[in-house]
Order: sequence, then structure tokens, then C-alpha cells
Amino acid sequence: MASKKELQTILKGKYGINKNISKSLTAADCERLLILLEKESSALHLVNSFIEKNTDLGKNNQQCGLSRTNSEKKLKKMQLDYQKIEAQIAAMEQAKEDLIKQKRVVANEVKARQADIKRLAAEKQHLTSKAEALAKDNSELFEANTYLKKDNRDLKNTVDKIRLKLAQRISALLEYEDSELRRALLTWFRGTLG
Repeated sequence: MASKKELQTILKGKYGINKNISKSLTAADCERLLILLEKESSALHLVNSFIEKNTDLGKNNQQCGLSRTNSEKKLKKMQLDYQKIEAQIAAMEQAKEDLIKQKRVVANEVKARQADIKRLAAEKQHLTSKAEALAKDNSELFEANTYLKKDNRDLKNTVDKIRLKLAQRISALLEYEDSELRRALLTWFRGTLG
């Protein structure tokens, strides 16, 4: 008589009966099943139907297992994605609050800069007016300076003419013989020439 393992191997090889199905049978049951399958074609047909059904159920079970595993993986992934999205939403809300605060600060700075611009524009207008007035005064002073230079030249020429005539007249006086008169006139003449 063959061992149970040998009989299970024969059942698997010859009739396609899975060892998981035949493992609950004893060695004697396996041997009787082999005899029955060899003699009775209807029993063989029934076993083949069970094998097909078992194969179909195994495939379905495998597909259900795969589907369940995939669904569980998808669920975990969706839960992780959900947590990530929740974290991103929280971060975005915080960033939004920060941006609103920053917007307020910038708006206040813009108002301050606009006030500075208005103040500087008024100051520029005032300085422009002052610059125009100074330019006008400068032009008038330039004209007055030009006029005074001309007057100074004319005055110097007049003084030079007077000195020349005075020097000529004194020279004529010095030709006289009176030495005291000459000395006094010479001192006076030197004082006028500077």
C-alpha cells in the first residue's frame, strides 16, 4: 500500500485534485477515491466539475483578495492624501492670514509713502519757487555787477584823468622857484597819488 503523500500526488497528477482538498482524507480514503475514479466515469465527471468550480472559486477568491488588497491600499493612500490635503489646507490658511497681515503692513507703508510724496512735492514746489526767485535775484545782481564794473572802470578812468591833469598842473607849478611852495605841493601831490 502507498503512503498518503504518494496517493495525494497521484490524485493531483492524474485527476487534478488539489492536495489541500485531499489532505483531510486518510490514506485509505485516498485509495478508495482512486479506485472509484478509475471505475466510475460519473464520479470522475463530478470530481472534474468540483475541480473546475474549485478553480473558478479560487480565481474569484484570488481576485477578491487582490481587489480587497488594492482597495485597502487605495484607502490607506486616500487617507494619507486626505491628511496631506488637510495639512496643506491648514498651511494655506496660515499663509493666507500671514499674507493678509503683510497686505495691511504694505498698505500702511503705501499710505506713509504717499504722504511723504505729497510732503516732498509741496517742499519741491516751495524750493522751485525759491530757486526761481534766487535765479531772478542772481540775474538782477549779475546785471547790477556788470553795471557797477562799468561804473568802476568809468570812475577809475575819470580819476586817472584827474590825476593826470593834476600831475600836469603841479608839474607846471613846480617849475616856479619858490622852494617852500614846491615842497608843500610835492607832499600834497604824493598824498593824492596814493
